[in-house]
Amino acid sequence: MKRRVTLALFLWFFAISVEAANRSGLPDFSTLVEANGAAVVNISTTQTIKQSPFQGMPDLPDDSPLNDLFKHYFGQGVPEQQFDSKSLGSGFIISSDGYILTAAHVVENAKEIDVKLTDRREFMAKVVGADKRSDVALVKIDATGLPTVTIGDPNKLKVGEWVLAIGSPFGFENSATAGIVSAKGRSLPTENYVSFIQTDVAINPGNSGGPLFNMNGEVVGINSQIYSRTGGFMGLSFSIPIDLAMHISKQLKTTGHAKRGWIGVTIQDVTRELAQSFGMKNPHGALISDILPNSPASKTDLKVGDIIVDYDGHPIDLSSNLPPQVGLTPAGTRVKLGVIRHGQPINVWVTIEELPEDTALAQSGEKGPKTENKNAVGLAVSNLTPEQKKQAGVEYGVVVNDISNGPALKAGIRPGDILVQFDEKPVRDTVMLERLIKQAPKDRPISVLVHRGSTSLFMTINLTSK
Repeated sequence: MKRRVTLALFLWFFAISVEAANRSGLPDFSTLVEANGAAVVNISTTQTIKQSPFQGMPDLPDDSPLNDLFKHYFGQGVPEQQFDSKSLGSGFIISSDGYILTAAHVVENAKEIDVKLTDRREFMAKVVGADKRSDVALVKIDATGLPTVTIGDPNKLKVGEWVLAIGSPFGFENSATAGIVSAKGRSLPTENYVSFIQTDVAINPGNSGGPLFNMNGEVVGINSQIYSRTGGFMGLSFSIPIDLAMHISKQLKTTGHAKRGWIGVTIQDVTRELAQSFGMKNPHGALISDILPNSPASKTDLKVGDIIVDYDGHPIDLSSNLPPQVGLTPAGTRVKLGVIRHGQPINVWVTIEELPEDTALAQSGEKGPKTENKNAVGLAVSNLTPEQKKQAGVEYGVVVNDISNGPALKAGIRPGDILVQFDEKPVRDTVMLERLIKQAPKDRPISVLVHRGSTSLFMTINLTSK
């Protein structure tokens, strides 16, 4: 009797909880999953990996007696062995004749791609094209009359909005996980041309390439990667906006590869201190720290220190907003840039060119003769030799040989850095740097352009700090 009463109370409490949840406005994703689950596929791939049978063993010293043992049994070298490795991912059907979108890393180096539908049919797929920079791939199976997804507009997404992912985490097919949009326009260190959608939807290995749906049942993104210190889900998932993915997929379908626009500038965010040093009221825009030679930007009036705040009518708040906009612009298009220069707005026109495969700058490795005397900001510097200028790819500047506690150290300047500008003025030698330091105002941060390795970046020095 007591058990029946307990069970009845539990069921009553459960029913009340469900009713309360419905009244609270929590979403029900069941209809969405039923309507779209059939268009989501499981992708399994096979790759051939070459590996030495002794890979992972510690290196032996040249004089180790074990070296003679290996030579005796295996000859001068141990041949690499080939074996097959399998991996899992997801994808979704975008046309009824068998075109499927997925993540590029899901099908990378795959010799076989097996696509499984929810009705248990399986097809061998071929890669139409893949783009590593955006992590978008288009594959094709030989089938017709397939269910498809509806493409949505990721620009209409709002932070806090509910979203749903369907995929095959760890091979568990058609698993649905839900969460909210955590942020938009996220830039990741390795992905300059994708403005990611960040969510807290549970994404795990096998979810990659699957769709992210809004509450209207429209695909707004491709689940691409997670941020994790353990390898598993930690609440930070990133999806490729579907408008970018569809743009790339059309190029992949037509030509087999993707093309991007390019203007040839190195940019960084405008911090509050940099904004003050450039005479801006509020920090925003993409600060140009370098202009690549023979690039579209080099053929215009753009200058290092310019801040791009508008691209063809699209406001640029963060530097990460600019590359996706440029990348989507066809080569040959003439675009107006809204620029802040010395605190004043100007317009600069640039003709977009196609992004080349390699845009790396020269590396700087040598240092000039060391100078022991440190200047007022705590730097010991020397003039650049002609060889150093050539290696670094700069026309002028002074190299930092040593640094002590002071404003420059607090700013983040390191030994080996090349100072190219100080307070928006060129640093042609050590004498000029000393003069610029003495003339610099003490009531605001001072911008300093530094060339470090293959990149250039702006920093700020506060001359009032000790």
